Amino acid sequence: MTASPRMSSSSRRSRGLKRRLKARRRLAARIFTPILPGATVRARAIGAIGALTAVAVTSLVAHWILGPGWHLPVLVAPTGASAVLLFVLPSSPMAQPWPIVGGTVISALVGIATARLVPDATLAAGLAVAAAIGMMSVLRCLHPPGGAVALSAVLGGPTITETGFAYAFVPLGLNALILVATGFLFHRLSGQHWPLRATQPASQPVGARRFTSEDIAGAVDDMGTAVDISREDLETLIRRIEARAASRLARESRTRRHHHRHRPS
Repeated sequence: MTASPRMSSSSRRSRGLKRRLKARRRLAARIFTPILPGATVRARAIGAIGALTAVAVTSLVAHWILGPGWHLPVLVAPTGASAVLLFVLPSSPMAQPWPIVGGTVISALVGIATARLVPDATLAAGLAVAAAIGMMSVLRCLHPPGGAVALSAVLGGPTITETGFAYAFVPLGLNALILVATGFLFHRLSGQHWPLRATQPASQPVGARRFTSEDIAGAVDDMGTAVDISREDLETLIRRIEARAASRLARESRTRRHHHRHRPS
């Protein structure tokens, strides 16, 4: 018995609908899959708890140090952005103590100086962010929230202007120091390794080395863009990948030899 045209058409529509639904589920899975390697639910939960703890502690300690008569906010908004880097990407070179503290203070100084020298707020805003990036790069303390710090120093109004360069140290520098201290304690308690220490790649026999540190540096330069990982950690990661791959290939080779020896003739 052959299927009627109506039943065949209905079956095709049903299969087409299932394919579309499956494609949409795959797309949704890709959209909500973490982009960063190692971004597990546990790591994100620890990061969120760390940020909650650090921002609360920073606010409380700053309140206690500055006292009730303090005329400026004791907690500044860029502290939240620094907390994201510190607790979600603790291995990033931009989330280390010197970038957090130095990048914050230097960007604030640049922003305040720009606001004083450039009367047009629109031009001053762009110049402050650009100059902050330049200064942080030169002083090896590049920290993305520094751009927000420089911008807020320009757009903060007369209160910040009247406070002058002291604003860069209190409350901004104070917030950064408390955040770093809290981050150090939290990472120790949670078993995280922070601050980042340059790891020494495992040595390998000369014959087994297929690339050198110079090869990695050249490959990174060929990309033409910054990579948010130190070259030492990148080399360590590649060598670990090679070691795991070599171990897997050796196991597969032993398994094949075992099957070959025990194969019935």
